[in-house]
Amino acid sequence: MAPRVLISDSLSPAAIAIFKERGVEVDFQPDLGKDKDKLAAIINQYDGLAIRSATKVTAKILENATNLKVVGRAGIGVDNVDISAATARGVIVMNTPFGNSITTAEHAIAMMFALARQIPAADQSTQAGKWEKNRFMGVEISGKVLGIIGCGNIGAIVADRAVGLKMRVIAYDPFLSAERAIDLGVEKVELEDLLARADFITLHTPLTAQTKNILSADNLARTKKGVRIINCARGGLVDEVALRALLDTGHVAGAALDVFIEEPATQNPIFNHPNVVCTPHLGASTNEAQENVALQVAEQMSDYLVRSAISNAINFPSITAEEAPKLKPFIALAEKLGSFAGQLTDSGIKEVRITYQGEVAHLKIKALTAAAIAGLLRPALQDVNVVSAPVVAKERGIVIEETVREGDSDYESLVTLEVVTDDLTRSVAGTVFTDGKPRIINIKGIKVDAEFGPSMIYVTNEDKPGFIGRFASLLGSANVNIATFALGRDNEGGSAIALVEIDGAAPAHVLQGIQRLPGVKQARALTF
Repeated sequence: MAPRVLISDSLSPAAIAIFKERGVEVDFQPDLGKDKDKLAAIINQYDGLAIRSATKVTAKILENATNLKVVGRAGIGVDNVDISAATARGVIVMNTPFGNSITTAEHAIAMMFALARQIPAADQSTQAGKWEKNRFMGVEISGKVLGIIGCGNIGAIVADRAVGLKMRVIAYDPFLSAERAIDLGVEKVELEDLLARADFITLHTPLTAQTKNILSADNLARTKKGVRIINCARGGLVDEVALRALLDTGHVAGAALDVFIEEPATQNPIFNHPNVVCTPHLGASTNEAQENVALQVAEQMSDYLVRSAISNAINFPSITAEEAPKLKPFIALAEKLGSFAGQLTDSGIKEVRITYQGEVAHLKIKALTAAAIAGLLRPALQDVNVVSAPVVAKERGIVIEETVREGDSDYESLVTLEVVTDDLTRSVAGTVFTDGKPRIINIKGIKVDAEFGPSMIYVTNEDKPGFIGRFASLLGSANVNIATFALGRDNEGGSAIALVEIDGAAPAHVLQGIQRLPGVKQARALTF
C-alpha cells in the first residue's frame, strides 16, 4: 500500500507532482491547518504531514497520529511543531534549512536601502501629490560600516552583498572563526565594538537564551549616534520599547523591521514613526524561496517514506534501519557530550576533536560526530540539526577532527570530545554501560561518574573541606531537591568538580548563591 501524505498548508503544485512521481499518495487540503480539531480527527489516516507555518502540530494532534511517521516543514522554523511530543511518538520532524537563505538576505539589503534613502515615506508623499524633494535627504551606503550580528548562512550572504556594495563589514558571532571572517572579507569584532562603530546594524541570529534582547536598552544606548537598525531574523532580538525611545530622541536615525515580538503585529511601539520601515515577516516571501522549500520538503519526505532515507531531521540522525539499534545509545551520548560542552562555551569555537575508542570506533562515526556537533552548537544556534550541523560548523570555519582508536581504555567504548576556543581547551568523555544509558566519566581530565539528568548544576571549585556541606545546605534552604551527586578532583587540595542532578530548573538566585560560596570558580545550570 502506497504511503499517504497530507498537505495542510499552501504548497507548490510542483511539490505535489514530486510526491506522486515517487509513489506517494497526496491529499492536498491547504486550509486544513487553520482547523486544528478537524486536523486532529483525520491525522491518523496519514503517514506524512507536510506543513508551512499555519499548521500547529501540537501534542494533542500527535496523540491522534497513530500512523504518522514524518512531519515535513517547508522552511527552517519549527516553532509550530512540538518536537518533544513528536520524538516521544517516534515521528521524524524534517525542515528545509537553506531553501530561503538568499531571499531573506536580499530582504535585509532591501530594507537597508529603504532606510538609507527613505523610500517608503518618499513614495507615500509623492503619490499624495506632494513634491518634497528637500525633505527626503538620504545617506550613501558605500563606505559605511555595516555591523552584522550573527554571521551564519544568511549573515554570510548579507556580508557578501555588502562587500560588493563597497561597505566596510564587521561581524559579531562567537562561532565565527578568524579564518572564516577573512574568507568572507569581514572583520570579526566583539559586540561592544560593533555597537560603537556600525552605521548600520543588521541581525541574522536565531532567538536563543543568549541572543534574546541582544539589542537591549543598554546596548542600544551604546550604539553610534545616527545608527540605522535592520531586523529580518527573529522578533525578540531587539527591545522595541527602547528602540522607539531612541528613535524619538534621534539617537537611532532609523529602523527597518520585518519581524516582531508579537505576530501578527497589529500594534507595536515602533509603528507610526517617520523613520521606521516595517514589513509583515516577508523575509522568505519570494516565488523562488517558496518553490525551493516546497520541492525540498517533498523530496525529503518521499525519500523517507519510500526508501527510509532521512535528511535534515531535527530529531533523528541520518542512519539506516539496520544501523539504528547499535548507534542509538551512542548517538544520545555524543549529542549530550556536545550539549555539555556547548552550554559551557561562551567564546568562538576554533576546533572540535572527537576520539572514538573501543567498540564504538567500528560504528558509523559520521552520524555520531554530527550528533555531537549538533549538541555543541544548538545552545547558541537553536535550529541546528544532525544533518545541518557539519555544514554550519564548516561555514563558521570550525575544524572537526575525528580519531579512531582500538580499545586502549578502561571501557569497552569511550567517546572523548575536546573543544578548542581562543581562550581554552575543554574536554569531556563518556561511555554507554550495559543499561544503555549514556554517562559522563571524565571532565577536563578529572574522573567522575554521572548520568545525564534533565536539569543539572555544574560546579568547579577548590578542593577544600566544607564545600559539600555548604553547597548541599544552600540547595536545601532553597527547597531544591538533589537527585544525584557526582564528585571528582585532580588531586588533594587541587581542583574539584561537582555535577549534580536536581528536580526542576535551577533558580537564578540559587546559582548566584553557589557562585558566592568560598572556593567556587564556576557554577552553571545545564539542561539535557
